Amino acid sequence: MSYLKEVIGYSFAFGKDYTVSLGGFLLVIFALVATHFFLRLLRRIVCARLKQEDQYKFITLFTFLKYFIFTIVLIVSLDSIGIEVTVLLAGSTALFVGLGLGMQKLFQDITSGIFILLDRTVSVNDIIQVEGKVGKVTQVNLRTTRAITHDDKILIIPNHKFLSEILYNWTQNYEKTREFVEVGVAYGTDVDLVKEILIQVALDNRVVLRMPEPDVHFQDFGDSALQFRLYFYIADSFNILKIKSDIRFGIDKAFKEKNITIPFPQRDVHIHQK
Repeated sequence: MSYLKEVIGYSFAFGKDYTVSLGGFLLVIFALVATHFFLRLLRRIVCARLKQEDQYKFITLFTFLKYFIFTIVLIVSLDSIGIEVTVLLAGSTALFVGLGLGMQKLFQDITSGIFILLDRTVSVNDIIQVEGKVGKVTQVNLRTTRAITHDDKILIIPNHKFLSEILYNWTQNYEKTREFVEVGVAYGTDVDLVKEILIQVALDNRVVLRMPEPDVHFQDFGDSALQFRLYFYIADSFNILKIKSDIRFGIDKAFKEKNITIPFPQRDVHIHQK
């Protein structure tokens, strides 16, 4: 027993001004390990009572909180064994200033990540558009947000971009979105027939919602065509490229059956000989 006390009481130098016993060192390790298991248990208990959507937000915020708690536990543990952390921090002021300047973007991203989670700017499964790129959000972390594009590529977006740039969130208000397809027909075509065909093509597509109903707008008298725009609602905006393609195929087929011509611009070239 005396041998065990002697081992635990064994001290070793830590820098010039501090000595730490093996028992004190083990106390710090025990405090960190106990904190780890406590936080792990707390996370499981809370997540079990949350909806899946809220779990993602809680886990992200909990990660930030976990690091904060570990820092507090470490400071208190070191102070309890005689190491004054405040003195060490004061002596490293210049170092921390340099690190702060170098990690400014990182802090901006983390702060932005917290705001995103609190005000629900972006959530998992939202369809977003940033800098002309469209993606479906798969993960919201403290520093970055991940989204998958139509081409199955992963967008890794620094969170500060959501606060400093314009963000389009296609599905924040509702899951359904209003989309459109444009088409032109030759002058002299029955415009009422065109409207009827376009609406029917939209209704024939299983992805297009029945309510609100599809609608057709007569956009303009173009240089070589009457311009129409078919509006419709869908609940799967992430696959909008394929949906629009299918509708265009349907329009082309229906127009051919009704002998409706889709014109193309023509230019007359006159050659004058002198």
